[in-house]
Amino acid sequence: MVQSAKVASHHAMIRESWVRCEEYGLTHRSHPVFGRSAADEVSLLLERRQRLVHTTQREVLPYYDNILSNTRCLILLADDQGRLLQSWGDRRFVEPTQQAGFASGASWVERTTGTNAIGTALFSGQAVHIQRDEHFLEANRYLTGAAAPIFDAERRLVGVLDVSSDSYLPPSHTLGMVKVMSQSVENRLLLNLFHDDYFQLTFNTGQDSIDSQWAGLLIFDDTGEVVCANRRADSLLGMPLARMRIESLFDLPLRQLLDHPENRPLVLNATGRHRFHGRIRRPLRPRSHAQPCAHRQASPAIELGDPHVHKMVSQAQRLLEKDIPILIHGETGVGKEVLVKALHRQSTRADAPLVAVNCAAIPAELIEAELFGYEKGAFTGASHKGSVGLIRKANGGILFLDEIGDMPLGLQARLLRALQERRVQPLGGGEPCAADFRLICATHRSLREEVHAGRFRQDLYYRISGLNLTLPPLRERNDRRALFQQLWAQHREPYQTQGMSQEVLDLFARHPWPGNLRQASSVIQVALALAEEQPIGLEHLPEDFFADLGASTCERPPLAALSEVVPFRSLDGRALSEQLAACGGNVSNLARRLGISRNTLYKRLRAEGLYASIDSA
Repeated sequence: MVQSAKVASHHAMIRESWVRCEEYGLTHRSHPVFGRSAADEVSLLLERRQRLVHTTQREVLPYYDNILSNTRCLILLADDQGRLLQSWGDRRFVEPTQQAGFASGASWVERTTGTNAIGTALFSGQAVHIQRDEHFLEANRYLTGAAAPIFDAERRLVGVLDVSSDSYLPPSHTLGMVKVMSQSVENRLLLNLFHDDYFQLTFNTGQDSIDSQWAGLLIFDDTGEVVCANRRADSLLGMPLARMRIESLFDLPLRQLLDHPENRPLVLNATGRHRFHGRIRRPLRPRSHAQPCAHRQASPAIELGDPHVHKMVSQAQRLLEKDIPILIHGETGVGKEVLVKALHRQSTRADAPLVAVNCAAIPAELIEAELFGYEKGAFTGASHKGSVGLIRKANGGILFLDEIGDMPLGLQARLLRALQERRVQPLGGGEPCAADFRLICATHRSLREEVHAGRFRQDLYYRISGLNLTLPPLRERNDRRALFQQLWAQHREPYQTQGMSQEVLDLFARHPWPGNLRQASSVIQVALALAEEQPIGLEHLPEDFFADLGASTCERPPLAALSEVVPFRSLDGRALSEQLAACGGNVSNLARRLGISRNTLYKRLRAEGLYASIDSA
């Protein structure tokens, strides 16, 4: 919902907000509409935002008792959609007609409540103080308040913290206070997520403020790579810091920083002659840099520089948050599930379940029970405990129906009804149960053709295809080299640090990759197993990899004397051809002279397009 990263002046923010309110059709005499949420919807909302509420209430607010002690002051926490999660303080000053606006689930977006601290901070992504007469709706002008957005480790806006009252609150003091409070929440979210496995570096301009909530915070691994940083750190050093190297930021060797005592402050000289004071803390469970953190290893990135993929991911992220279903097309192995995992990881439902269902892998006679669940004794062989079903397991999270084109036609009508009503009727009776989930489907088939052939319901197709995306095959992507490097880093063992040879990378760039990312992953795993501590060379690639390349024709080179045998790896294609010709085309003879196996030489000859020369010799 953040519309702009540009920092606007206070007066400009208020003026622009009033213009938006008029465009929404509001007048100064309009009544605020906070919305009504059922009890189960509020419970689900609080459950999904439990970490944010818990962190704010248990780890941040105890340090701000002076605010809560003011009986005319109320602290409010809203989510990224402007829905109120929790409030702390005395609500007796709230106007009787507006009590509903201060209950959990109430919405404070500008569209329905006009200019206000929460809604305006949410729209702008900036901290803001709203005086009484600056509210667009007259009904809200008994309030004054300040609010600041809260961002997570990925710099996604996840909430807004607000301090409101019906009495005068000095703008500069209150705004500064709510900024520090929101920064405190951000810091705690970062530390709770990473402090077990990563180093922490806090730093500030003065030694006395190293441990303040307004200090810069860097999270990094033992190779010196910054995993994430808070906004204050970016501000102090004047740049985005994620994925930077510690040694490129400060004039201090990494080993010296890692060995520095935890309880002793240190001086950090940054680029540009800025001088800071800092303190380092070590992880509770140190993680070797050769063992990437679990979330990176389990969920490799799908977006590594290809503009088409970047645009597609950006669109999917925005529409997923608006509960618009997404349908992903693509050849087998292009990474549809990898994309879904990335979307889940970057969504506001990252803490809720991602339930993946492969519609082609579940037997037709079992898929209905697996999806919708069943009551105990619903059919022969049913568990005596019953089953909630995969759709209900996705409640609060994301449901991913992979290969939906293979779903039996008879089941599609029931799925359509569940998607329309967002209620699930288990087999064997029982009350329908509500299910709140975002929907993503994927298929390698053309569903339009399936609809025309009568194998897929047209109404279901239009229900699931809110946004149609097509993941390009690996051969068409321009970020292939980065993908190969990532797969190598994902599958290598800690002792494997030599990477892939240039000739392998060049060959990878020419390969058609009919099996896409799945094939590339398999090829690199096999090569790593064969290469062990060596860099991956052509001799480590599996045989069927070369079969996809095909044999190209080339002229047989003139015979040349094999006066000396040069190292195999240093031979380019032309030199290798000359060496083979000098041996009369005898592969076994050349392999013995080069000190390599025949299979290794055959692979290299195929890679260089020289295999046809052997046949014609």
